[in-house]
Amino acid sequence: MADNKFVYFFGGNKTEGKNSMKDLLGGKGANLAEMANLGITVPPGFTITTEVCVQYLKDNGYPGGLLEQVDAAIIKLEEIIGKNFGDDSNPLLVSVRSGARASMPGMMDTVLNLGLNDSSVVGLARNTDNPRFAYDSYRRFLTMFGDVVLGIEHDRFEHALSEKKHSLGVKQDTELDVNALKELVEQFKLIIEEETGEKFPQDARKQLMMAINAVFESWNNQRAITYRKLNNIPMDWGTAVNVQAMVYGNMGETSGTGVAFTRDPATGHKRFYGEYLINAQGEDVVAGIRTPRPISTLKEAMPAAFKQLEEIYIKLENHFRDMQDIEFTIEQGKLYMLQTRNGKRTAAAAIKIAADMVEEGLIDKKTALLRIEPNQIDKLLHPMIDPKATLQVVATGLPASPGAAVGKVVFTAEHAEEKANAGAKVILVRTETSPEDIGGMNAAEGILTVRGGMTSHAAVVARGMGKPCVAGCGEISIDIKKGVFFAGSCTVNEGDYISIDGSTGHVIIGKVPLITPEVSGELKTILQWADEVRTLGVRTNADTPYDATVAREFGAEGIGLCRTEHMFFGEARIPVVREMIMADTEASRRSALAKLLPMQREDFVGIFRAMDGYPVTIRLLDPPLHEFLPNHEEALEKLMELEKNNAPAHEINRVKKVMERVEFLKEINPMLGFRGCRLGVVYPEIYEMQVQAIIEAACELTKEGMSIVPEIMIPLVSHVKELQIVKKQVVKVASDVMADKDVKINYKIGTMIELPRAALTADKIAREAEFFSFGTNDLTQTTFGFSRDDAGKFLPAYIEQSILEHDPFAVLDQSGVGELIKIGIDKGRSTRRDLKIGICGEHGGEPSSIIFGHKVGLNYVSCSPFRVPVARMAAAHAALQEEEMNKK
Repeated sequence: MADNKFVYFFGGNKTEGKNSMKDLLGGKGANLAEMANLGITVPPGFTITTEVCVQYLKDNGYPGGLLEQVDAAIIKLEEIIGKNFGDDSNPLLVSVRSGARASMPGMMDTVLNLGLNDSSVVGLARNTDNPRFAYDSYRRFLTMFGDVVLGIEHDRFEHALSEKKHSLGVKQDTELDVNALKELVEQFKLIIEEETGEKFPQDARKQLMMAINAVFESWNNQRAITYRKLNNIPMDWGTAVNVQAMVYGNMGETSGTGVAFTRDPATGHKRFYGEYLINAQGEDVVAGIRTPRPISTLKEAMPAAFKQLEEIYIKLENHFRDMQDIEFTIEQGKLYMLQTRNGKRTAAAAIKIAADMVEEGLIDKKTALLRIEPNQIDKLLHPMIDPKATLQVVATGLPASPGAAVGKVVFTAEHAEEKANAGAKVILVRTETSPEDIGGMNAAEGILTVRGGMTSHAAVVARGMGKPCVAGCGEISIDIKKGVFFAGSCTVNEGDYISIDGSTGHVIIGKVPLITPEVSGELKTILQWADEVRTLGVRTNADTPYDATVAREFGAEGIGLCRTEHMFFGEARIPVVREMIMADTEASRRSALAKLLPMQREDFVGIFRAMDGYPVTIRLLDPPLHEFLPNHEEALEKLMELEKNNAPAHEINRVKKVMERVEFLKEINPMLGFRGCRLGVVYPEIYEMQVQAIIEAACELTKEGMSIVPEIMIPLVSHVKELQIVKKQVVKVASDVMADKDVKINYKIGTMIELPRAALTADKIAREAEFFSFGTNDLTQTTFGFSRDDAGKFLPAYIEQSILEHDPFAVLDQSGVGELIKIGIDKGRSTRRDLKIGICGEHGGEPSSIIFGHKVGLNYVSCSPFRVPVARMAAAHAALQEEEMNKK
């Protein structure tokens, strides 16, 4: 530990810290020191560093010398305040608060009024000539110490307080007289003795050390751990502890306490926004026991204090150049600042504040961009649940596609389409979705599945559609015959309303109010600034002209992945696809393919038009073929029904043939089975049809004067010879079509790197491929040996036990999968220096994965249309972070 200095003093003329020391002093401690340096009145105190917390939690003890430094800081504090800690006649009381590097509002613990005991409360009452205030402070201290330090349920104290108010016929704490408060103090001490088996500690020094221990230990309470996971705050940072002289907002009608923001944290508008309470301490404002007053009314209640507060908040915002969240106490008319920190804000507010501050000259564009987390932008593009709503959450699955939706439960795609066509809003609830469900998925407001992961069919399709999806919700079970699903003790019938939140994974009973955030003019401005600094291209994953158009509106610079198997979905097409799959000769297969050809060509014409000259990477067919056939159970039920009804023999034989084909195509592990380029090697006529459709569409639009840039991508290559064989087919078909149409198309042939062997032999593969696109969904699956559809059964335990920091299907595993990507890039470009390389898995829309892609030299990332603005911002962050690193 640096210089063995563990304690830093602030206040008076003895301040030792400053704002730049947040890693060591935590945000609260560093900012208290900074305010003191600015000449703002803060109650003096001292900060015990985050390094002490880390050692305390690791070794279950303090470093040598800490206690002596704490004693020395207390002596300084006594000198400044003119009171003595632990003294009966003139007691110095302190608050003990946490303060991590990153703001974690309400996640860790605080103790106020520490230092009171049975004797010092008498001295406090005498010195202030206010016995009611003294005993009010004592009962507050006993409550917080009992809860935070001794682990006693807060409700025990609250119940006793409520009973006391009820017995006296009063509603507010402030209506309790001194005698009632004295009785509560005795009752609270009895609760502590009953719960712990020991009397409440009267020694102030013992109280202090117990409270410091408790605050350090609160770093690992469950709510703090959860908050850090949700906000990507490292677990090993630790918290500082701030010990600060108490000032009292509960000394009567000339005292009070409040919390305020220098701008509206919900909208970002430039107005002082907050609340306060008269005759209260800070916890009262956030506890909701009393209704606070709007900060604007403080101007009439305490004009001098309000004027001073206005001057300070403007000074703080100008100094920190960001919207501030401040806490203050007024003690008998005198204002004290207890905290300032960069305020939490909604996504809409973050964008408005950043844009406004550039306009005001407070910050530059680059600073504004770094102020906005890329994922905040995502929240502006989807409906969300009103944060004021009361929710009955009955189950939680994976947050597979963001946004919220409300609708009536339906269990089949057919019902979804039927109800939606009749004007109803529905949520499609399925064990898992399949290509056949596409119509119902499109008709539904949102999708909920029992099985599947973040890259399951439901998740990928929902993200592409911009629809909310909760996947892998194993807490629910469906009885489709009865038309119900069960979640714990709740039974939900078809037709009942539920709500889902695809940003949290929550499944909620009933209808909840939704908010549709507005995409403001500031967002467009901010994204233009992002485009000015980013060097990484941003494309989209799009399979339809509609998706392509949406993506272009969001700023996509081409298509990085067009999944042609998704074009086969739909009522009109699946029968033709099944005809192709059922074919047992090449001739019959070509007959079915001839029917699909115009459909495919029409799709490509629409997509090329939507992209209007931007590159379009089209992946040739890559499905496990069984996905397009009815499942065995459905076919069996159909067969039994036909036999029961004495159906004609040819109908029965047709169903039997389907069942035989289903069994033939059934694979133990279809994700590693007969798919990708293996299909093109065995059935070359399938890829021939697709290439013909692509090149014919390109020729048609080229004749119209459009610039068409097709990139034909061959999937699931593991060996260069696979690529050679399929590439030869592609070149022949493309040449034949161009000769027939008398049009020259500048197309490229490349491959998807989604298997470890492909990455390890990328130098050989690059001899044949003009571009690489890393399919990180499959590359993650094959690197870990995790089934992406089944991993949800154990991944939560892996993350809980810190085996993995994140779900690797949601956030790229940089140390494993990322190493394969780097090997693939280096080897590929060692053969072909101008090799264009991108990522088209779901990681292409995840900010930390995008930043990794920038570092390793990708040309572009590709993501679902609604993630394009997120990717643009993340790519800008990557460029700005690199710029900062280069300056050092």
